[in-house]
Amino acid sequence: MDVKKQFNIVEVLLTPFIIVYNIVVYALFGVKAVFYDLLVNLFNGFSYQADKALRASKQMIASEEEKIYELTKKKPKREKVYTYSPKYLLKLEEEKRALAVDLQAAGATRSKTVHVYMYTVKNQKGQIIKDHMNGLSKLDVNAYLTNEGYEVYSIKTSPWIDFLFKESNVLGKKMSTKDLIFTLTQISTYVKSGLTLNDSIKILASQMKKKDYKIALKSISYELTLGESFSVALEKQGNMFPALLINMIKAAEATGTLTETLDDMVEYYTELNETHKQMVSAMTYPAIIFFFSIGVVIFIMIWVVPQFVDIYNKNNAEVTGLTLFVINMSNFLKHNYLLLFAITIGVVITIIILYKTVKAFKTTFQLLLMRIPILKDLIMYNELAIFSKTFSSLLNNNVFITESMDILSKITNNEIYRAIMYKTINNIVKGEKISEAFKDHWAIPDVAYYMIVTGESTGELGNMMAKVSDYYQLSHKNLVNNLKSFIEPVMIVFLAAIVGGIVIAVIVPIFGMYSQVTY
Repeated sequence: MDVKKQFNIVEVLLTPFIIVYNIVVYALFGVKAVFYDLLVNLFNGFSYQADKALRASKQMIASEEEKIYELTKKKPKREKVYTYSPKYLLKLEEEKRALAVDLQAAGATRSKTVHVYMYTVKNQKGQIIKDHMNGLSKLDVNAYLTNEGYEVYSIKTSPWIDFLFKESNVLGKKMSTKDLIFTLTQISTYVKSGLTLNDSIKILASQMKKKDYKIALKSISYELTLGESFSVALEKQGNMFPALLINMIKAAEATGTLTETLDDMVEYYTELNETHKQMVSAMTYPAIIFFFSIGVVIFIMIWVVPQFVDIYNKNNAEVTGLTLFVINMSNFLKHNYLLLFAITIGVVITIIILYKTVKAFKTTFQLLLMRIPILKDLIMYNELAIFSKTFSSLLNNNVFITESMDILSKITNNEIYRAIMYKTINNIVKGEKISEAFKDHWAIPDVAYYMIVTGESTGELGNMMAKVSDYYQLSHKNLVNNLKSFIEPVMIVFLAAIVGGIVIAVIVPIFGMYSQVTY
């Protein structure tokens, strides 16, 4: 039998087994495929249900958060509809026609000084607004208001309006240091973001809540619209903005560094505000303790001591010495407390008026304060820190020396240092050094004098004055902290001594009465 036949026989014999094998294998593959698809479907089903539940949970949470948000959200104000009587509207139209005639004649004439103009306008919501602003003519004010989107009906001015709103209000009021810092910060931020200076002022005016500040900012915007520089616009607001700021901005306009100067001024006034807070903090606690002590003493003398006097009289107790003095003082206060209160208020008001109006009295008062050892250093460090910081800022921003000294003489409220500033100006006019006015003066420490001399000799007076400022600002802060730590126990001991002395004075006779009863 050949090989080929043997192969065929084997093939025939193995064929059933091969068929069975293939059936089993493919069956297993089928079962595997069925179970795999089943598992995949089960997994997908569970995943879908889990995802659905998760999305439902998230939606529920979001819904709850949305409800909380809606509950806590401010309810939108209803758009108010402004309605006015036909008679009033007719009157406004008559005023509008009269204004149109006036603007072509007298109303177009500009005055040399700023006046306050009362105006009546209607905004885009239909609201009639009556307000006032500073300006040079009715025509300019009308152009400004029209440009702001108002329909103008009337613009009026008079000496009486000037007196009420300009001389007694805007031009006589200063912007607080806190509000000045906010104002400068906002303007710098807006300008850096790409807004024009005028648009920045307008946005800031809309944010201001204090009416005086809002009017001043509107007036600045008006001046900028007319083409005035920022420094001139600030200067026309009277005492609203400090002279230092105006001159610094004037120098910045010449050099093109407005935003940098505004940032420097923010830093300067922030440090100034911190120094002021330190002074207030140092004086607040002693003042509270002092007035509390006076209140306690008055209460004891007027209400408590008379009760003991009745006890003494009923028991025929003998009072002498300190007890008699306390009783007499109590009787005096009890019958004359209103007169004493009126005299005290009158004296305080008189001192304040004399301090503000009489230069000789103010100088004498300041000299007396600066002769008190600890108080002298407190005032000196504060004045030198403000003076040197201001002088450094002026010099570093290219403000002329003579203008710097004039500004410094206006910034300080201390007549002694103001006299030094005027002496310095005279020395500069004569061609002498700045340091000559500070030499051998008891109000200028040697450290400050020699640092000024060094700054002059090296040509780095601005940087040296900045170092002087840092030195005395730190010295002032340390002195304030030490003073607070020293005053607190002293005031407590003072209160205890006064109250304790009165208590001992009224109790001593009680012991005498007790010894008589025992005997």
